[in-house]
Amino acid sequence: MYRSRKSKVESRKTNIRRALLFLLIVFSMTLSAQDFSADRDLFDAYQAEDMSVWKHYLDSLASNRLLPDVHALAYEYGYCAAVMAEDKDAARPYVAQFRKNVASLKDKLPAGHYEMYMSAVYVYELRLKESIHPIKAMSLAKDAVQKAPKDPLVLSYYGTCHFYAPKPFGNKKEALEFFKKAEVFFRDSKWQYCWMREANTMYIHLCHEKYH
Repeated sequence: MYRSRKSKVESRKTNIRRALLFLLIVFSMTLSAQDFSADRDLFDAYQAEDMSVWKHYLDSLASNRLLPDVHALAYEYGYCAAVMAEDKDAARPYVAQFRKNVASLKDKLPAGHYEMYMSAVYVYELRLKESIHPIKAMSLAKDAVQKAPKDPLVLSYYGTCHFYAPKPFGNKKEALEFFKKAEVFFRDSKWQYCWMREANTMYIHLCHEKYH
């Protein structure tokens, strides 16, 4: 009788711990989807153009995490572009992992983010000559804006699509329009250490310097 009661108590404690752990994981994933407040080191590294910090961060996640990380996708997206500019062969495994993580997290991403990231996947694969989907990439970016018209990440990404895409796909005037729209929403303090906010400001300056 005593053992049975003790066993039930231990079982109840185990279930409570599991429930708390589950809630902690869910809370962390929900928070990380849009909260960049804990990313000062990665933001500083971006400003210093030291992408080795990002590489260490992403490599650590890839080797240690049990589940893909919603929050890390923004860094995977940025790192793929950075490493591709230096060494396309080195970029290939990161682009492949990025594609896998985007697919795995499809149902957990904020509105418009799946389309945004998949658009980026097609752009990167195009640059690596692994697929040819320029129209699909732009179409997904447009879908992302329709689903999340006030999300600065989505708006800024759509701007970059127009900024880099050759005619007739890209439009520099429209790129600037969307960078400016993103800038308004990036003013919220929660985006203080978001690297894409900094990039968005850079693109606005580039548009003014080159096309005005």
